[in-house]
Amino acid sequence: MAAGAAGGTDLYATLGVAQDADTETIRKAYRKLARQNHPDLNPGDEAAEERFKEIARAFEVLSDEDRRKNYDEFGEISLEAGFDADEARKAREAFGARFGGYGGYSGHGGYGPPGAGFGGGGHDFADSFQFGGIDDLLGRMFRGEGAAPGGAPGMGGIRMRGHDLEASLELDFLEAVRGGEKQLSLARPQPDGSVRPETLKVRIPAGVDSSGKLRLAGKGGAGLGGGPAGDLFVTISVRPHPVFQREGRDLLLDVPISVREATLGGPVDVPTLEGRATLTVPPGSDGGTRLRLRGKGVPGAGGRPDGDLIVRLQIQVPKFPDGPDAETKEAIEALDRHAEPDLRGGLFR
Repeated sequence: MAAGAAGGTDLYATLGVAQDADTETIRKAYRKLARQNHPDLNPGDEAAEERFKEIARAFEVLSDEDRRKNYDEFGEISLEAGFDADEARKAREAFGARFGGYGGYSGHGGYGPPGAGFGGGGHDFADSFQFGGIDDLLGRMFRGEGAAPGGAPGMGGIRMRGHDLEASLELDFLEAVRGGEKQLSLARPQPDGSVRPETLKVRIPAGVDSSGKLRLAGKGGAGLGGGPAGDLFVTISVRPHPVFQREGRDLLLDVPISVREATLGGPVDVPTLEGRATLTVPPGSDGGTRLRLRGKGVPGAGGRPDGDLIVRLQIQVPKFPDGPDAETKEAIEALDRHAEPDLRGGLFR
């Protein structure tokens, strides 16, 4: 079981058993893990103590036939205080009737097949956003967040918050580094099963990176029975830059230099986010040497300092299609006489 929309952990994974494991297998797994993580055998280990509690909780549920059956059907939400399986089935059926093909169960908190259309119009929103599982709605119901008079028709008077939605947004490298504002188009589901196209303005904080997630409060699915709308979570992906790479808030830049520049040192112009800058290559620099330009990386956020630009030197050796002439070869031999006597000696210790 992956965590459902309401959150939670997979009790089967906690014990390391398959979902169809028999009672004896579950008991053996529990005893083994409980011994390994028991607080008496791991004094002062808070992680082991927390793990022990999770193992005990998983066994408590999975060793009880009725609780395990409800868990298999509804997932983590079945463990909520006051949960009623019959009422949950009624709410699920009402939800499925209201929103078309989204009422089918796909196991452990994920209702409806991936990419299922929402409502009766045959729309497929799998590429633009995903709905939280219906167990999220059931969770609110059994936590007392629903059941208001005059609620949504067909939902037994239940007033519920709308689903959280997910969307993705691709940014140019410099857009992500500098921040700004982007427009995002999506189709928001309505309580009657229809959808409403909408274009939102998304504020991009400076320094956001791939896999970053932005939350737009109240921009998710519409609520039921007058309930509040859910939130929209936007996952960011950033297109690579032709020369810059990111290492946290630092930028990494490979800069080619000649053998002469590496040997004698000197000034070298390099690009930065603000334009051209000059750094000094120390004499005798090796390939791969890193030089740092302070504050020339990704802008800091929340009071954090700006990152640095790290320049990595790449020595470019001259190419001679027909081989070097005698004079050039003699110069190279003379230069090589100043190299370390045993360059690769340290490799054979």
